[in-house]
Amino acid sequence: MADDAATGAGEVEPQDGREAAAPEQLHGHEVTRSHDQVVLHPAREQYPDLLKALHDDGFHTVVDLTCVDYLSHPGRAGLPAGLHTERFEVVVNLINHRRRERVRLRIQVPESDPQLPSAFELYPGTEAMEREAYDMFGVAFAGHPDLTRILMPEDWIGHPLRKDYDPGRIPVQFKGAPANR
Repeated sequence: MADDAATGAGEVEPQDGREAAAPEQLHGHEVTRSHDQVVLHPAREQYPDLLKALHDDGFHTVVDLTCVDYLSHPGRAGLPAGLHTERFEVVVNLINHRRRERVRLRIQVPESDPQLPSAFELYPGTEAMEREAYDMFGVAFAGHPDLTRILMPEDWIGHPLRKDYDPGRIPVQFKGAPANR
C-alpha cells in the first residue's frame, strides 16, 4: 500500500477550479503523514518550544530518539515543500498514552554545526538516547547533563555510524572451521 507522505505526493489541485485546502497544522507546524502517523518538521530553533507544547498537550513519553546520516542519500520523500534538507536528521517519536496518538519529529541538523538542544529537561528518559546519537553520529545535545560516550571507549576517535567513517574489519576464525586451501 503506497503512503502519500512516503512517496512525496502532496495535495492535488481540485479539478473544478477551487483552491486546494490549506495544509494541516499542529502547533504551528505543517503536518505530513507516514503510515497514518503525524510527522512534524521543526527547525532546530523551534524544537525546544515544540517539545514543550507537545508535552503540555499530553505527549509525555519519548519512545525513541535517534539520528540518520543522509550523506549518501540526500533525496528524501515526504517532506514539506520548501524544507531545506541537511546531512543529519534527528528523529524523535513521542506518544500520548491517553489518546493513543503518536507524533514523529524530524529535525534537520547541518553537518557544519551538528548540535541540537537536549530534550532531557522535559523527557529525562532521553538521556541515554541522546548519548547514543552523540556517540554514533557526533550530533551533540546542548544542555545534556552527561554528554559522554555510551557505546564506544572514551578515547575512540570518530563516530562509527557516520556514512563517511571507514568501516573496520576484524578477521574472525570460527571454531572447527576448515583450514585455508
